[in-house]
Amino acid sequence: MLRGLYTAASGMLSQQRRHDTVTNNIANLNTPGFKEMNAVNRAFPDMLISALGGPDPSDGKLGKLNLGVFAEENLMRMGQGDLQQTDRRQDMALMSDITVAGIQFDASGKYVDPDTGEVTYKPEAFFTIRTPEGERYTRDGSFKTLPDGTLVTSDGFEVVDKNGGSIKIDDIAWEQVTVTGDGRLVDSTTGQALANSPQLNIVSVENPNLLIRKGDGRYEYTGDPAGIRQLNLADPTERVQVRQGYLERSNVDSAQSAVDIMSALRAYEANQKVVQFYDRSLDKAVNEIGRV
Repeated sequence: MLRGLYTAASGMLSQQRRHDTVTNNIANLNTPGFKEMNAVNRAFPDMLISALGGPDPSDGKLGKLNLGVFAEENLMRMGQGDLQQTDRRQDMALMSDITVAGIQFDASGKYVDPDTGEVTYKPEAFFTIRTPEGERYTRDGSFKTLPDGTLVTSDGFEVVDKNGGSIKIDDIAWEQVTVTGDGRLVDSTTGQALANSPQLNIVSVENPNLLIRKGDGRYEYTGDPAGIRQLNLADPTERVQVRQGYLERSNVDSAQSAVDIMSALRAYEANQKVVQFYDRSLDKAVNEIGRV
């Protein structure tokens, strides 16, 4: 009986975690570049009940019993968000549709080889920024400039150019700067590159699931350094473009989030009623049956 009580309680905890995840998604509906999170439920380690011992571990097994579920991780959905026009020259958005030869990704950006079961994830493009902890990556292009003309993120971290340096505009105003589709900064009146020919450092992350959220739209890459490569946006086969005067909106589906939050609430209530049933049963067992 207690096993069922623990199972229902674990269900309540997992639905609470799912509810919190969806609530966070809804709270970031208007956050530029925000990527939706999905809570993943997994079974507790299976309990194997053995009736007979023997050299073959499969001998004598009566079966396996799961002790409930646990929302142990949140996975990002890295799909492209809609673009919102702002007409602000320091706002930039990435249009990313990177392909891999011979692979057709599903809506979640994943491909499973039918023969080997190997999983391949859709690469995604990111701006590169510099923080005191090292390089980080973001899709939030709501940039601004410091008094000395250095291009930084909304919270003050430098945007990195292709040579690993900062991007500094000190000879002309930003109203005269045009950012081309391949990330180059040029003088809008002459069409010529600015001093030092600054160009945004746009990188491709081969497996976005290896990114860790660091807050405020920043990500840290924890995989093999070979999994990140600098993109040449002048090559049309890269299928990535910079759009000046636009921001990428959150990719959260507000309608689906409303459905998910109600589903989590109903599942939580169902598990709560199971806990209440077990509580009443234990009460009877202790106070009524025990007295007889």
